[in-house]
Amino acid sequence: MTISANIIDIPNRQIFFGEVTTQNGKIKSIEKKEGKSDLYLMPGFVDAHVHIESSMLIPSEFARMAVTHGTVATVSDPHEIANVMGIEGVYFMIENGKQVPLKFNFGAPSCVPATSFETAGAVIGVDGVKEMLENPNIKYLAEMMNYPGVLFDDKEVMAKIAVAKELGKPIDGHAPGVRGVDAKKYISAGISTDHECFTYEEALEKLQLGMKILIREGSAAKNFDALIDLLPNYADRMMFCSDDKHPDDLIEGHINQLAARAVANGCDIFDVLQVACINPVEHYNLEVGQLQKGDDADFILVHDFKNFKVKATYINGELVAEDGKNFIQPVESKIINNFFTEKKSPNDFQLKAQSDQIQVIKAINGEIVTDSFFSKTKIQNGFAISDVENDILKMTVVNRYKNVEPIMAFINNFNLEKGAIASCVGHDSHNIIAIGTDDEAICQAVNLIIENKGGISAICEDVEKVLPLPIAGIMTNADGYQVAQDYSAIDLFVKKELGCTLTAPFMTLSFMALLVIPQLKLSDLGLFNGEKFCFTPVFVTEKT
Repeated sequence: MTISANIIDIPNRQIFFGEVTTQNGKIKSIEKKEGKSDLYLMPGFVDAHVHIESSMLIPSEFARMAVTHGTVATVSDPHEIANVMGIEGVYFMIENGKQVPLKFNFGAPSCVPATSFETAGAVIGVDGVKEMLENPNIKYLAEMMNYPGVLFDDKEVMAKIAVAKELGKPIDGHAPGVRGVDAKKYISAGISTDHECFTYEEALEKLQLGMKILIREGSAAKNFDALIDLLPNYADRMMFCSDDKHPDDLIEGHINQLAARAVANGCDIFDVLQVACINPVEHYNLEVGQLQKGDDADFILVHDFKNFKVKATYINGELVAEDGKNFIQPVESKIINNFFTEKKSPNDFQLKAQSDQIQVIKAINGEIVTDSFFSKTKIQNGFAISDVENDILKMTVVNRYKNVEPIMAFINNFNLEKGAIASCVGHDSHNIIAIGTDDEAICQAVNLIIENKGGISAICEDVEKVLPLPIAGIMTNADGYQVAQDYSAIDLFVKKELGCTLTAPFMTLSFMALLVIPQLKLSDLGLFNGEKFCFTPVFVTEKT
């Protein structure tokens, strides 16, 4: 196969008209020619950190959507399914991903469970991490979320890091807000990347300390605007990632969107493509072509450098997408799950008032960090209830792995006027999370999740909406485009009928149990202060 176009040679920072000839999935030759073209040939995009599970799609369905946007490879952390299914879940992702052309590069989850302050579906110790890292399909040690464990020299945490070093595998980081001497210690442990920086100053400090920084723009966490001004000076040490991307957003675009925004921001085109296409390949030693002679024939044709609208995507010389249409066939998938809790009653969600003051989680639109504040308890018949008028709603986390009592707290900034929403996508242990205006609605939303052994749901008076996620309770093997449609419908329902004002209600909800991200979160074991890294009471007697 021979393709004529304007060829983007990123390493040599030049653009020239020429021909690329491929043979047996490799680039046989690249020749400069006389002529011109309206199309540009460049290396494909690489998502440098993504949890495929957050798309609610199995890898093969994720691939069918991502290739239409010029994505040829991902650096994928199967941390979510690992917290539900253990190593079995990781291998499920690898095997499903192998059945499609897109190059998934999976890591070994380092924190299963993420903390000891929640109930997960599995535990992966040092031996399990070693088993995975010895597998040639596993490219790196996935994000070390237990940064306190690194800072305090936790024996098991340091043993996992030591295994990765011994086997020569890169180690991904996760240290939101960690600065100064703590940042130095975290990085000196051998941790090479961070995708959790949410301020320019934090990212700059970590870059200066030798870390590589990922600019993240997902469905919930959006840090592009805060970090993009670092790119011109650190193009050799930065990457783009989505981290968590819902299916409706994946229809619209992927890493190509970040490249377009970076160029619109005034960044040099070669710097942008270095970040979007080259740096992840070199950092993780991926078997992904960079549009050089002898490379795998992984490249894309784009119309321009303004929008990066993709004309065609090739992986190993195979045309996998053209003009927005993918040519990857759906893959049949088995159902695996770990879901054992029983249906609940409204009384299970009653919370006896213990004082007239409560700590409240404050969700932040577009962020996975939270704030917190104190508020007066709204009490009815001795029970603390949602204060809809002041947007202080009852929140619950229900253990999905065994039948125990739900845990309750209160949250602000969802602005539900009625009804409830629930999800079994609850980072990182994926217990059931629900928020609602009354106990009956909360119970109804939770029971819809239990009936389907996973999914997302919304309740508004007599109307029930549910998107089942039968694989590990967090994914579906259904057609990705249909899932995106169904998700968009329930998302719109929550905003229009329930009144939620968040940009991505379910994505934001999914992070309200993520204890390793400060400030205040809720697990199935209690309300948790992520800065002090300890449980904290819902009811308080003093505003401290």
